[in-house]
Amino acid sequence: MAQDCLFMHRCIQLALNGREGSRPNPMVGAVIVAQDGRIIGEGYHVRCGEGHAEVNAFASVKPEDEHLLPQSTIYVSLEPCAHYGKTPPCCDLIIKKGVKRVVVGCVDPFSEVQGRGIERIREAGIEVTVGVLEQECRWLNRRFFTFHEKKRPYIILKWAQTSDGFIDNNGHALAISTPFTKMLVHQLRAEEDAILVGRVTNEREHPRLDVREWSGRSPVRFVLSHENEIEQILNECYERKLQSLIVEGGRMTLQSFIDSDLWDEIRVETSAQSLLQDGETKNGSTSAPIIPQNALCYRTECYDSNTIVWFKR
Repeated sequence: MAQDCLFMHRCIQLALNGREGSRPNPMVGAVIVAQDGRIIGEGYHVRCGEGHAEVNAFASVKPEDEHLLPQSTIYVSLEPCAHYGKTPPCCDLIIKKGVKRVVVGCVDPFSEVQGRGIERIREAGIEVTVGVLEQECRWLNRRFFTFHEKKRPYIILKWAQTSDGFIDNNGHALAISTPFTKMLVHQLRAEEDAILVGRVTNEREHPRLDVREWSGRSPVRFVLSHENEIEQILNECYERKLQSLIVEGGRMTLQSFIDSDLWDEIRVETSAQSLLQDGETKNGSTSAPIIPQNALCYRTECYDSNTIVWFKR
């Protein structure tokens, strides 16, 4: 089992190389290991519409090592596909190559797979082990899993606040992010499919919501006019195959998502600077949203004088 975990970790490392190119397909890594424990092939899903991780892993095996395949194990972070899409089924390729064993990180939630790839490989007489580092493999493709299992995009709530918990100054925007952390915001936007702000924020600040300080594509823009439009926007995201949504609105917009239990991650940037001076009150300033009780801090970053904390459910 320790060896299985070791090679599955390598699959996850490889998969991350396809973060940008594989979208909207999941990130997948594959490693082929000979009986003596030597890696003889590895690959990842580089680009949507091109060869999957298994295809690239088999293609990387040197001709002089191909005779080792019948006694080898292929590790894959996500269940091999069992349907014809832009490429043929990977489960058929695995069967054709005749490996001895297949180790799968997690089952594919996509309706045309969902265990069918595993079933076909087993029916061919190949041993299959499922669930090695399952949680890590699911986390790798959490956007993909949420999209297919919950029929909505993966939702990231994001805001910046002063050290005393305010997000504006008497209704006026505050420059809380530093130049570096602002660049990180643009990086985040480039990694997600869509972005949303509330009507008031849109009218007051006219945010561009693009990635001008990073490379990549800007997310699709949404403006929430009324709270009851949330489901409508989420449905539109699903219909347009937008797998993730950043919510960058003001307190009312952010809190409406929290109150509706529609969130998957929360990113809070806190400045070292306080809005209030000793003895002051800011009755006209807006307090930051309330972090849900079921939010678990899993990552903390410090840049310049600011701290960024990430929460997950």
